[in-house]
Amino acid sequence: MGVSVDVDQTNFMPEVVEASYQKPVLIDFFAQWCGPCQMLKPVLEKLVQEYDFILAKIDIDQNPELANSYRVEGVPDVRIVSQGQMYQGFVGVLPEPKIRDLLSQLNLKSDLEGQLAAAQSAAATGEPEKAKAIFAQLIEQYPQSRLLLIEAAKFLVSQDRMESAEKLLSSIGEQERTHYAQANALRELIQLKQTSQSSVDQELDPAFSTAIQQAIGSNYEAALQNLVAIVGENRKYRDDGARKAMLIIFNLLGDTHPLTMQYRMQLAQALY
Repeated sequence: MGVSVDVDQTNFMPEVVEASYQKPVLIDFFAQWCGPCQMLKPVLEKLVQEYDFILAKIDIDQNPELANSYRVEGVPDVRIVSQGQMYQGFVGVLPEPKIRDLLSQLNLKSDLEGQLAAAQSAAATGEPEKAKAIFAQLIEQYPQSRLLLIEAAKFLVSQDRMESAEKLLSSIGEQERTHYAQANALRELIQLKQTSQSSVDQELDPAFSTAIQQAIGSNYEAALQNLVAIVGENRKYRDDGARKAMLIIFNLLGDTHPLTMQYRMQLAQALY
């Protein structure tokens, strides 16, 4: 876990320059009147709770000498200071995944993501109680993390605790675009699990049911393999159900996930 500090001319040297020899410092040059600054602020404050860096917040209106010294022309302007040297980070608002990529380039690791990996590993190796305990601890520690809510809901779905999963997902608002799309996809996956048990085609039903169960268990590659095979064999099966199931998984994974990109191409080939 990192720390967040308000910085001005009087404490810039100890809180930024000297501190950067111990851990990376992200400077957030901002202004109170700046709308994008107010959008970026909660993202940075959330990430500093996960990663071990210093978030130095500098109000350019209160500290024009610092803004002028470092040629800040527009806000928000995020700079990186490491070993006493300042580097350009980004200007404007970046999506959270892009900021996480930037932190990764600084060799910083998220404590939350590390603990999530431990929970997922416990669930995959048949230790659901251990996974449950890790998720419970993380939700108490990071109550605002939408990534955590999505992963915890996935775990609950895999344990057939649908109502508990729905309760977690209901706290993700429509304005939270990426995570809201994932929450909806997970709800649709829950519905698919419930309907996949009904028989409509004796030949393809087992493969479809298996694919949905694999998706519920986060074995997305195996699920997509089965589903694209069904699309290739019978596009009309379950009213184009296999293709629709693939789209649900794509939404759950996100557009930039390697499996999404790989199987979008395979789906296109199966369709045309």
